[in-house]
Amino acid sequence: MTLPRVGFIGLGLMGHGMARNLALKHFPLTVKVNRDRSRLADILAAGAREAASNEEVARQSDVVVLCVTGSPQVEEIVFGKDGLLGAARPDLIVVDTSTAEPASTARVREAFAAKGTPFVDAPLARTPKEAEEGRLNTMVGADAETFERVKPVLAAYCENIFHVGPPGAGHTLKLLNNFLALTIASSTAEALAVASRAGVPLAKLFEVVSQGGVNSGIFQMLAGGAVQGDLTRLKFSIANATKDMGYYRRLAESLPVESPIGVTVHQSFEQAVALGLGDRMLASMIEAQEKINDVPIVPR
Repeated sequence: MTLPRVGFIGLGLMGHGMARNLALKHFPLTVKVNRDRSRLADILAAGAREAASNEEVARQSDVVVLCVTGSPQVEEIVFGKDGLLGAARPDLIVVDTSTAEPASTARVREAFAAKGTPFVDAPLARTPKEAEEGRLNTMVGADAETFERVKPVLAAYCENIFHVGPPGAGHTLKLLNNFLALTIASSTAEALAVASRAGVPLAKLFEVVSQGGVNSGIFQMLAGGAVQGDLTRLKFSIANATKDMGYYRRLAESLPVESPIGVTVHQSFEQAVALGLGDRMLASMIEAQEKINDVPIVPR
């Protein structure tokens, strides 16, 4: 089977591993970087070529994969100068792997549909470690025919591929997933602050929760790292978490569904950003609790 030509835009923490796996699995690969070229050299060494514009990526590809922060970045790549829309055509598929706002996804999808180009939402789960290993999870919103066409590309960097429904369903499900994950992260940080103030040893709280129904991967990365004084285990920034919770809140409001927990969790992340922690990883929500409550939590 002839492998499709793949374009890749966004060689960040997640995108580097994804693109690298595509190149190593011999997909003809064209990449476009914006400012940070630090993750480009080994991708080119694996056989990829670099394009000068987003439009050129589309012209050189059968499938274009976007791996950027969120909806503003996707819209700039699509609608901006020398954007993807200028090269849209019926034999091109665009796959957006970002965590995006469903309303924005719908606008982009409609613009591509006018050119006959399918726009697939396929956001990701797991971490940069699994991206490098080709073991990400993805939840795909697409019609059945388009899903089958892009599945071999997704399989190059994903271990689990879930076709969750029609176009738009992937981004909606990803926001639900992130709402649950970020609620666990925020509540874990708060619980650690209360434990510290109450004199409960951090290691004992971690031991008890780890053996019960409340345990989760998020808890393990945050609390397990905190016990060892390591707040870098989960490679996802507080600024991105704040963005995702904002998207989730707007989704709930648009339905409309009351979301008191979503509001509270979003505010907890906004507060951490206001404290100057936006560029830090998710476990630094514990640092936010230390600042807010003037209580030491993490051994240093």
